[in-house]
Amino acid sequence: MVKKTDRKMERARRHLRVRRKISGTAERPRLCVYRSNTNLYVQVIDDVAGNTLVSVSTLDKDVKNKRANKEAAKELGALIAKKALDKKIETVVFDRGGYIYHGVVKELAEAAREGGLKF
Repeated sequence: MVKKTDRKMERARRHLRVRRKISGTAERPRLCVYRSNTNLYVQVIDDVAGNTLVSVSTLDKDVKNKRANKEAAKELGALIAKKALDKKIETVVFDRGGYIYHGVVKELAEAAREGGLKF
């Protein structure tokens, strides 16, 4: 019998593999991306203290595009960069969350770089 692969489990495995290598500190927090079918969520996390420093999602009121597409990713990337720079966070470690660096994740990362974040 041929077993169907569980895509959620595969992504979780990839994410754990990435998380073994990177961790956010107070000086260089982790920029974490999560995408569902309907929304995008982005957080800047200090893993040492266990705090979320900045967070943005497509559910926020100040976000115009309410879908998980490339336009929303560009908007979220610019917004997270602006909020992080307001809190004097300039450099981050990018955590793609087990997703391939393509499409929505790539647009979000490029918009955050254009907004002033360094990673």
